[in-house]
Amino acid sequence: MSDYLPPPAPPRSALTLRLWLAGFGLVFNSVAGWLAVRADLVWLGVLLLLLAVVCVVDFGWVVHRKRRGDPG
Repeated sequence: MSDYLPPPAPPRSALTLRLWLAGFGLVFNSVAGWLAVRADLVWLGVLLLLLAVVCVVDFGWVVHRKRRGDPG
């Protein structure tokens, strides 16, 4: 029997997970905000659309950090 162990898989980047979560948040909050406005829940729609804007900013920041080469 051999004691050879294959090298471990490279770790996944936490920035990649954050990118996926920001993308999901953007889509979800945009659609939910639009549906809330159509259902005459304007305050909820505005809140959800503001959260979508936050997701856009987060998405852009994560892309900036990944292009810069930040680890993790």
